[in-house]
Amino acid sequence: MDNLSFGRDEIAAMRRSYGEQGLTALPEDPFRAFESWLRQAHENPIIVEANAMVLSTLDVDSHITTRSVLLKDISQGGFTFYTNYSSRKAHAIEMNPQVSLLFPWYAMERQVSISGTAEKTSIQESHEYFSKRPWASQIGAWASHQSAPLASREELDQRYEGAAQKWPEGSTVPCPPHWGGYRVIPLQIEFWQGRHSRLHDRLRYERVGATADWEIGRYYP
Repeated sequence: MDNLSFGRDEIAAMRRSYGEQGLTALPEDPFRAFESWLRQAHENPIIVEANAMVLSTLDVDSHITTRSVLLKDISQGGFTFYTNYSSRKAHAIEMNPQVSLLFPWYAMERQVSISGTAEKTSIQESHEYFSKRPWASQIGAWASHQSAPLASREELDQRYEGAAQKWPEGSTVPCPPHWGGYRVIPLQIEFWQGRHSRLHDRLRYERVGATADWEIGRYYP
């Protein structure tokens, strides 16, 4: 560790000043607010994959793990992504459905953090989305035992080639039984906007009791 090229002072000096755009108000519906921010992020040429989000889960051993996944739908009161149901994240969700999502749009000095409960989408919904995926992605879903140990890259390539031969490009690739979606039903959604002097804006939507109503509060940065 003593041979690292970055010294402590050099890392500590990494600093930039945020702008003065500010966050005065948002729509009463957090999904409308999120949709607006997502569209702005998507239209920003600097941001790569505006729908990329960091998913955090807690497994049976109380280990927190994070990874990036892609948002694929905002409907039915939640945020949907798709994955392998045999993956590490899926096993964690099976044991503890409480998860968090983070959209880090650094180029816009913004982030949205979401906490809620993950639940599987219907088989029909998963199959409908899978049918719209590019052929190579469909084949990849069959080739990968996601999160399982892999002896070599060649093994993965061979599994991919085997699936490609079984379902040639242009043919109908069935949705694997181990593949599908999760919808995260939010309990909290927080919008963060960077501000000068680190006096950032934070507006948080929270569910009110067991109702579908949202309460909006502003918090210290």
